[in-house]
Amino acid sequence: MNVVITGASRGLGKAIAHLFAQNGHDLILTSRNEVALYNAVQEIMTAYDGISVKAKAFDLSVKEEAQAFGKWVLGLQVSIDVLVNNAGLFDPGSVYNEPDGTLEHMMAVNLYSAYHVTRSVIGHMIAQKSGHIFNMCSIASFKAYANGGAYSISKYALAGFSTNLREEMKPHGIKVTAVYPGAAYTDSWEGSGVDPKRIMEADDIARMIFTAAHLSPQACVEEIILRPQLGDL
Repeated sequence: MNVVITGASRGLGKAIAHLFAQNGHDLILTSRNEVALYNAVQEIMTAYDGISVKAKAFDLSVKEEAQAFGKWVLGLQVSIDVLVNNAGLFDPGSVYNEPDGTLEHMMAVNLYSAYHVTRSVIGHMIAQKSGHIFNMCSIASFKAYANGGAYSISKYALAGFSTNLREEMKPHGIKVTAVYPGAAYTDSWEGSGVDPKRIMEADDIARMIFTAAHLSPQACVEEIILRPQLGDL
């Protein structure tokens, strides 16, 4: 199985990459930060034998780079069995006072990246009549909260993209899953003062995605919703 993961150098993307690699699957990875990406690749290849890991840095918030990433993936001439649209960013703020341009930036990183990457490779997946696309939405996709602003708007939009894509891909044998995680501990939480035991582990989300990707062809998990046991922060 070939697994394509965006935003793979840290956080949830890195946890997902580790779990698939641990189970013998080949990886195709990207993130914006080239150094962090290749550090992640080295870490994965050192930990697991017998797998292929290919990686190249792209800024997927830029349409042309998202399309270039898709073209690069196609140039590898392998099947695309799983695509995890995980690239994303959180800029805090409220609609009424966040800096001008925040919405455009959040939409570019959190929605347009997934849209353009998917469009770049979907023809290949349709031709192979198989594949599974995971879109990393958020609890913020259906629950407004203070200081969520443009981020929440972009995640609502990503959920809409995922729902629509699910309907379109049904006759082509391609599964689409929207993932809605609540707070999960990654390096972005370091120094926040939040007790790691209060929120989920990144591996919790990775395990749900891995399991959904290994069901029979007749089954599709349309939505994965995970929250900390004690609820949202």
